[in-house]
Formats: sequence, C-alpha cells, structure tokens
Amino acid sequence: MPNFLKLNKDELLKIKSDLKQQYENIKKLGLNLDMSRGKPSPEQLDLSTSMLDAVNSSSNYFSKGNIDCRNYGVLDGIDEMKELMSQIMEVDKNNIIIGGNSSLSLMFDTISHFMTHGTSKDPAWIKQKDIKFLCPCPGYDRHFSITEYFGIKMIPIKMNSDGPDMDEIQKLVENDSTIKGIWCVPKYSNPQGITYSDEVVTRFAKLKPAANDFRIFWDNAYAVHGLTNHEEKLLNIFEKCEKYNSCNLPIMFCSTSKITFAGAGISAIACQGENLENLKKRFSFKIIGYDKLNQLRHYRFLKNINILKYHMKKHAQILNPKFSLVINKFNDNFSNNPILSWTNPKGGYFISVETINGCAKETVRYCKEAGLKLTSAGSTYPYGIDPNDSNIRIAPSYPDIKELGMAMDVFCLCVKLAAAEKLIKDKT
Repeated sequence: MPNFLKLNKDELLKIKSDLKQQYENIKKLGLNLDMSRGKPSPEQLDLSTSMLDAVNSSSNYFSKGNIDCRNYGVLDGIDEMKELMSQIMEVDKNNIIIGGNSSLSLMFDTISHFMTHGTSKDPAWIKQKDIKFLCPCPGYDRHFSITEYFGIKMIPIKMNSDGPDMDEIQKLVENDSTIKGIWCVPKYSNPQGITYSDEVVTRFAKLKPAANDFRIFWDNAYAVHGLTNHEEKLLNIFEKCEKYNSCNLPIMFCSTSKITFAGAGISAIACQGENLENLKKRFSFKIIGYDKLNQLRHYRFLKNINILKYHMKKHAQILNPKFSLVINKFNDNFSNNPILSWTNPKGGYFISVETINGCAKETVRYCKEAGLKLTSAGSTYPYGIDPNDSNIRIAPSYPDIKELGMAMDVFCLCVKLAAAEKLIKDKT
C-alpha cells in the first residue's frame, strides 16, 4: 500500500474506491466481533478454575488467628491475603485494606469519602469551590467517569514516553490549591502500556502541593501483568515518599481481576498515616467485612508471589501471541504508510493507536458497521473529547487468534478508508 500522505487527489480517489469495495464485501459477512473492553479470555479464566475447590464442603474455613471466614468481621481483610497483596503491591501489609471484587469500587468509595468528609483536617471537597483533578491522556475512561460523576473538573495532562508530563503537573499542583488529585496507571498504563520512569516516580514523591488534601490515585492495576520474560520495573512510590516526607500523597489500588476471575477477584487499597486510619474508619460505616471466603480461596490458590508470577507467565503465554499478531498486522499495513502509529507494550492489556487527526471517530464508526465493536473514540480523554480525534484503544485479550486476525483486518481496512476520505477532503 503506498504512502497516502504523498498521493494526489486522483490517486486517493482511486484507492478509496478499491477500499470501499473491500469494505462492502466485509459487511456482507455479518461479522460480530467485540474488542471494546480489556476482558480476559476464557482460556485465561480457565487457569484459575481449580481455585473454586480451594474452599469447599470438606475444607477448613478458618484463617490465621482462628478466624471463621464464614462469619462477620475483619474489616481490613484476613492476614494471609494482606500478606499476598503486600507482595504484589510492594508495601507493608499493615498499610493494606482488602476490599471486594473491584478496585474501581474502592476508588469510587475513596473519592466519595473525600467529597463528603474531606481527607482529614481539610474540609469536604464538596464544600470547596470548583475542585479539579489531573488526568494523564490518553488514559483510563472509567477513572474519568468517576470524577465526572462527582462533578470534579478534569484537566488533561500530556503523556510522554516515560509517563505524564511532570513539568506541567508540578506547575499546576504547586500553584493551584483547587487541584485535589491525579489519576495514574503507573505500570503498563491504560492504554499506551507505558511504565513510569524512575525520574517520574521520584518527582511525584517530591511534589509540594498547594492543597494539603491533594492525593495521587496510584492505580497499579497491571503490577504483575508482563507479556515477556523481561518484566519492567516500577520504582516504589511509597519508599520515595518516605524519603521526601510526603507519605500522605499516594493512595494505591490493585486487584486480582486479571489474575484470577475478573468478576470474582480480590481488590486492595494501600496508604499510610492519616489516609489509612480515616479510610478504615469510613469503610466501617459501609461494611462489616468483605468476602473472607474469597480471600481464603485466593490465598490457598496463589499462596505467594513466586507461585503467582508462575501463574502470570501462563497468562502471558496466552496474551503474547495476540499482541504480536496486532503489532504484525500494523507493520504489514502501515510500515510504509504512516497514517497510523501505535505503541508496542511489554505488559498490560491494551495497545494505543493514533490515526491521522480527525479520523478516529470515523474509523470506529466504520468498524462498528462492519461488525467490529471497539471502545468509543474519545473515551481515553476526559468528557470523551479527544482534541485531535486520533486516539483509539485496542484490546486484544478476549478474542481467539482467528477472530483477532479477522478483527485486525477489518480495523486496518477501516483506518485506510477513513484516512483516504479525510485526505481527499483536505485536498478539495
């Protein structure tokens, strides 16, 4: 395929005609392909099926300390699960609260608590005027949905190859007391797959916010989700914050949703000092204790970080070929036709692509009409507004290899069709 950017209008019109015919032929196939979310595949879920037998009718239902996991109590989680999560999150187990099946729910609850009661010594956020949150972009749409739900103004922050733009963040955070937080996916970020550099993590720890109640929402969702044998290392923000006397800044979230069962995993929150005590107290009004049988089940199945990492290698063996297929399709279709650029992540669940400006929505629309459902264009930005209309999140995990190959053929065709039309329009 020639470089579209070097073609004249007549050449583009001819290519568009050919692409349109291919597109109409694909539509006749009646495809029904879904790549809209980063869901584990059935093969990945099968890796954890034996966990269902870890607590059964003949099992011992008691955890350490002779705690009956069938009964009420233990708000912050059984000791065994806190120890396992401490190994995943690389924080002291005494700084961890074990939650239910969703880290997103813990994030929502934390924002809700701060909105109604404040962080500790500062007023409730809802009583403060025009509060704001920083949102590295492209980013995770569900983060943005939470802040939008609570009416918090979102400020987009540029993502660089090593993490969010810290010059911009420092300038804003240290000069504006209405800025109360920032969303971060620091390892294998959603959707670009970026792991924050040591410098970025260190600069987060060294921030001197104008607002005493500014918090870093550190969503370490992909802490153990590498795709290769060479795991990328993320600097420990808790250790850095201890060094720079900023322990109240980070609140970390994590879950086993893409380790075991996406709908029946274990979530956790980690923080220090007044954050920990306040959240424990406030959660106590909501719940007496989360599902301890599920915690016990997970502990008996995963046991320790070494067994867990071996388990995650099995996930990588399923996922890596899918990510490689997508990257190979992009190379085959666009290596000499720079109408699409893409990331090549070493972990996580997504690949971020950039069309030429003004083509993302049209590409997604074409895909939908051809039977391929993608995440909505613009969803990786606050309020669903991508200023360049160029970013699309690709989620390769759920389809099998055959379906994924078909999906990427459809996607690549739609990228070309949308780009050809845009370039023709620009030349008119």
